[in-house]
Amino acid sequence: YIKFKNQLKQCLRSATDTWLESNLFWNRKVQVTAGTVLVSKHHLREDLGITNVLFLFNSFLQLNILPSFGFLFDIDGVLVRGKTPIPAAKTAFQKLVNSQGQFLVPVVFVTNAGNCLRQKKADQLSHLLGISQEQVMMSHSPLRMFKRYHEKCVLVSGQGPLLDIARDLGFCQPITIETLREKHPLLDVVDHDRRPNVLVSIYFSVVLFGEPVRWETNLQLIIDVLLTSGYPGNPYHRENYPHIPVLNSCAGCFGNSIFLKFGHGTFMVCLENIYKKITGKDLKYEVLMGKPSKLTYQYAEYLIRAQAAERQWKQPIQTLYAVGDNLMTDVYGANLYNRYLEENSRKASAAAAHCRSVLVCTGVYNPHAEVPLDTRENHIVPDVDAAVDLVFQLENFAPN
Repeated sequence: YIKFKNQLKQCLRSATDTWLESNLFWNRKVQVTAGTVLVSKHHLREDLGITNVLFLFNSFLQLNILPSFGFLFDIDGVLVRGKTPIPAAKTAFQKLVNSQGQFLVPVVFVTNAGNCLRQKKADQLSHLLGISQEQVMMSHSPLRMFKRYHEKCVLVSGQGPLLDIARDLGFCQPITIETLREKHPLLDVVDHDRRPNVLVSIYFSVVLFGEPVRWETNLQLIIDVLLTSGYPGNPYHRENYPHIPVLNSCAGCFGNSIFLKFGHGTFMVCLENIYKKITGKDLKYEVLMGKPSKLTYQYAEYLIRAQAAERQWKQPIQTLYAVGDNLMTDVYGANLYNRYLEENSRKASAAAAHCRSVLVCTGVYNPHAEVPLDTRENHIVPDVDAAVDLVFQLENFAPN
């Protein structure tokens, strides 16, 4: 690309010099240097219009035709409201693909939802644009990297097709709360004396995919597994600390909606406080995923780079643009990751240099709410279509 650009500049200079020599007064001079037009104090003939032509060529030479950036799009409130597409999303998507339907820039759709397979989420977006499941990142997607737990028996909690989700992530022996309760019904009781004093399955970790439906059952059985180091039904000993790993695939946040909604964040508060009330110690998470966690943005950047490599785009990815409607997850997460990138720029040469937040006003964003300093967005636009236009302008991006 650089070689082509330099050759084009040289051809332009040569052609321009020849053309000017034949059309200008003999005592007037025009010099073209490094793509910039420098005109002497003498004016060109008004009927030539050559100045405008040359400046247009100059502007063209400064445009980028290969992407050095990627988009991280939130879904709910940015592309859709529930199951209804936001009108601006269709217009934005038309700008993101070429005539063959291929993306012109690397794009990842990042959601904090964790109650379905990523293919289902991709299918839900198919009415906007045909996308592959590799472009969809659920809150639990980074669990693919935790291969040390994939071969072990894990207890999973949440909603949706939990076993399918767990197996799709690579877990070979997932067990649901419902299965544990069916096999050992006496575990789900308040009276500890009625519990069977026998060994049951050994659980090496607990995976939280999101808030469950029956909180009391999930809280009871998860606490029991943690207190007994993976041997539910056995007596609790205080030396069973630290507890077995807890992988939390949804960091949980109340967000900035005008309504207070009890979800996974509230479930975590209950779980943590019950555990501390019993043991006097803090419940610790092996890993926290979902926006605004750093791990989520690291995995999203990995997917962005994988797309660029697959399309054989040689331009390094320098900037990530996180487009979302939630200050407490999308914007706060992007700001945290940008701080991480800047602090570690010398250590991780392959990483992006910046992560910029772009806030859209089509979702839960409330312009009248007071927000902490860390949730100040880099840019604010009316909708996702305006976000795409803004980024293309900032990047001087003009795809073929």
